[in-house]
Amino acid sequence: MYTVYILYSGKLDRYYIGYTSDVQDRLLKHNRMSKGYTSRGIPWDLVYTELFKDKKSAILRERQLKKWKNRERIESLIRAASEHPD
Repeated sequence: MYTVYILYSGKLDRYYIGYTSDVQDRLLKHNRMSKGYTSRGIPWDLVYTELFKDKKSAILRERQLKKWKNRERIESLIRAASEHPD
């Protein structure tokens, strides 16, 4: 299983979209002090996840979400998921 996830940084007031096979481990890595984009936004909070059976589907969904480049649309997706959890 693969997970497409959205993280939120209150420090940067920004979202980060990614995919992984281990979302908890990936969150820990994003929140470690290291070089790269996410190091500037620590702490990151996991605000959204979607599960996929295969890597290809997860990659396609991640790309779709990143192409949105629209904060309102991303926040609407997060709100809808929190209002109707599975």
